[in-house]
Amino acid sequence: MNDFLSNNCDFTSLDEKIREGCSFDCGNKDLNDFFLNNAILYSAELLGKTYCFILHTDPSIIVGEFTVSNDSIRVEDLPNARKKKINKEIPRPKQMKHYPAVLIGRFGVNVKYKKQHIGTEMMNFIKSWFLPSMNKTGCRYIVVDAYNESAPLQFYQRNDFEYLFSTEEQEAQATDIEVNQLKTRFMYFDLIKMSE
Repeated sequence: MNDFLSNNCDFTSLDEKIREGCSFDCGNKDLNDFFLNNAILYSAELLGKTYCFILHTDPSIIVGEFTVSNDSIRVEDLPNARKKKINKEIPRPKQMKHYPAVLIGRFGVNVKYKKQHIGTEMMNFIKSWFLPSMNKTGCRYIVVDAYNESAPLQFYQRNDFEYLFSTEEQEAQATDIEVNQLKTRFMYFDLIKMSE
């Protein structure tokens, strides 16, 4: 298991002081723009909270950043097969129309640290935050709106995320978007798996 982040980085929430003194480029223009220009505004408006790993040896370098906020999985909006799959994991008396989730709204690794499994290490860190023993709000799932591109989708699949909708067509229909306009795919991770 890679321990680069725990051995080489400080973990902190992003604030103005850190943003002014640090550089960050994850190789994605949209993500860079968010982290550099909008993350602190989102935090100020209580819309999402951004955290980062800063290098011990050079505190001006952010190795990775992610933003989390509250969300839910609305099973009432899912196709029957997926609704049954989600509900069968929940004891019948506890089944609901919505299940609490945390949304990873943005997630990026500095291009200087790509191909070193830092993304997976960050994802494991996020998952560990919401383990049943540390779960402070009753959060069953982690969800993402992953870019509908090969690399991000494969990354989340390697980290045990599943598609909430089995096909792009189902997701397009549920979100009222044309299939060729589907820029993201909704994926989820069931945190109960980590307590088994």
